[in-house]
Amino acid sequence: MLIKHKKSSHLTENDVTDEAIYHQRRTVIKQLGFLGMGSLLASKASAFDLFPSIEDKERFVQRPLEYTKDTTNKEDLTPEAKVTSHNNFYEFGAQKHQPAELAQGFKVDPWQLTITGEVDAPLTLGYDELYSSFSLEERIYRLRCVEAWSMVVPWLGFPLASLIAKAKPNSKAKYVVFKTLYDPKQMPGQRNRRIGGGIDYPYVEGLTIAEAMNPLTLMSVGVYGKTLPPQNGAPIRLVVPWKYGFKSIKSVVSIELTEKQPKTTWNILAPHEYGFYANVNPNVDHPRWSQARERRITGGGLFSQKRIDTQLFNGYGEEVADLYTQLNLKKYY
Repeated sequence: MLIKHKKSSHLTENDVTDEAIYHQRRTVIKQLGFLGMGSLLASKASAFDLFPSIEDKERFVQRPLEYTKDTTNKEDLTPEAKVTSHNNFYEFGAQKHQPAELAQGFKVDPWQLTITGEVDAPLTLGYDELYSSFSLEERIYRLRCVEAWSMVVPWLGFPLASLIAKAKPNSKAKYVVFKTLYDPKQMPGQRNRRIGGGIDYPYVEGLTIAEAMNPLTLMSVGVYGKTLPPQNGAPIRLVVPWKYGFKSIKSVVSIELTEKQPKTTWNILAPHEYGFYANVNPNVDHPRWSQARERRITGGGLFSQKRIDTQLFNGYGEEVADLYTQLNLKKYY
């Protein structure tokens, strides 16, 4: 039996959904052969049993169920239309609307995700294996952008720790390095510096091995019960909910475990503005704006008028603060 102990900061379906709809959702899940409490945990069924394949390789189907409101914490779940239309994905343009417009022809099948470096069992996952190799969970996380806007998003995926464990890291593995696909033919921002914000590609991000193995760190393959749209990082992306959003790298093709801390894209481009750790911290301002408050994207206009206080570690301190007890969070921002 799997028993999950809920942390105070962990939003679940029960938190963001009306109780009647919540129970309806659980009935459907049981009918599909899945069990879970606050997540979709596959028992004997594979991901394909819940999300059958169709002709265009879409692995998930939209379920006729609604996500509404967090009745406990009074937080609105960000509408799906805004999660999929308001994106930072410079490979498809530096303007928020451009990824949804310019990524629709992006081909994600075939796909290869490699895990190499300081591991004893390097491995490669193909497109189908991204969905079938691990039990999928649904996790509702807050997303805080370094630009001081935020969302609440229902992701589908599996723990990064499960993937890393499968590759058997050795004692030299201190950091985990991620790279986005480099394909200028498909990604206009990579072939045009004006569209792509002047970034040197491929996009690179990194975590410490302890951060990567934390239970909250997710490799996401879906959102709102469906496969990720290309503008949200299809077919697989990282989600690290206590860090600023630029750490959650999209369309990942490479994971490498290393002994030395990697140089990462935004830290190279503007080291005085974007540190390696990038933990959400209302007490450390960006050089050009305050990080003490944020604008929550909800169901109103592009930005709701509701401004809320930003929480240290985005509210996930109970789960992650112990990773940084020896770290000066102002120096190592």
